[in-house]
Amino acid sequence: MDDPGEDYGNYTYEYDLEYGDLEDLKVDHRQMETMHIISVVIYIICFVLGVIGNGIVIWVTIFKTKRTVNSIWLLNLAVADFVFVLFLPFYIDYILRDFHWNFGKAMCKINSFVSVMNMYASVLSLTVLSIDRYVSLVHLNWSQRHRTVERAWAVCGCIWVLAAILSCPALIFRDTMRLHDKIVCFNNFHEKDGGIAAMRHIIIGVIRTTVGFLFPLTAICVTGILLTIKVNQSRGSVRFSNFSKTVSAVILAFFLCWAPFHTFGLMELSMHSSLYLHNVLKTGFPLATSLGFFNSCINPLLYMLVGKKVRNILKRACLDITKNSLRELSQSVSATEMESVPGVHHDGVPEESVESSTL
Repeated sequence: MDDPGEDYGNYTYEYDLEYGDLEDLKVDHRQMETMHIISVVIYIICFVLGVIGNGIVIWVTIFKTKRTVNSIWLLNLAVADFVFVLFLPFYIDYILRDFHWNFGKAMCKINSFVSVMNMYASVLSLTVLSIDRYVSLVHLNWSQRHRTVERAWAVCGCIWVLAAILSCPALIFRDTMRLHDKIVCFNNFHEKDGGIAAMRHIIIGVIRTTVGFLFPLTAICVTGILLTIKVNQSRGSVRFSNFSKTVSAVILAFFLCWAPFHTFGLMELSMHSSLYLHNVLKTGFPLATSLGFFNSCINPLLYMLVGKKVRNILKRACLDITKNSLRELSQSVSATEMESVPGVHHDGVPEESVESSTL
């Protein structure tokens, strides 16, 4: 790469980078700074709420609930979101340094790989959740015979393997390069040939949108419509459980958060044909990306707001922790008071008795 400006076309908008001639692009920098500040604020909120919320969900599903198929689905989703938010400080640092990557090529690849894998693992888990909800409510006899905890674990394993395979382009193409006075983390789709770069970019973008959004949206909509028809036909014999309502809320939140990102992703494939589109993408893509990332912290809030079982478990757990803390504090205070009483040994036995026992 003799001239960094020649390879500027590799960049993607998730990191404030673009195709095109740098001299021709005129973007309102104050508007860009505002978008970046908003993105950083959202990332910080996502990190704090995501670590605490998903950590609580993982703790509840592992230690406080019976291991069921439903709890495994929620645990799988919470783990994906928890791992993802742990890497958010790298994005925050990248933006605060005005898009200077300070962590090396390997972490550039790993960080992107984790974020893409989280997206795929989350949407595939939600797709399985939706299908499983339909089967468990409509085909009750079949689900009672074949819907087991062991098979749920196996399905989760397949989800992670598939998500990892779909995320491999991040490990292959993600690269670092010095541009002017900064090191950027970008998609190096080619060394010299812009045609090959564009082709690879289009293929990866189409796969990402199809597998990560359109196909799951279709599957979830079809199962949701069929389930609604079945409920209406059953005249009350089939009812939505509280868990089913929670799943519906989580699915709706996912698609609301990720729809702008995938919309901008499709627009990005033809951005070189329009300067106006270029500037729209440069301004909107960072915010759309941060909105997609926000989905990783909103799920635990939905579990607590919609899911009565999770709320009751958390209430009992908080009461138990409070009772234990008060008991330990009371015992500590009592021991301190006993030590301060003259003539009494630290274990509450009079000193005379201790002396006589040692003779």
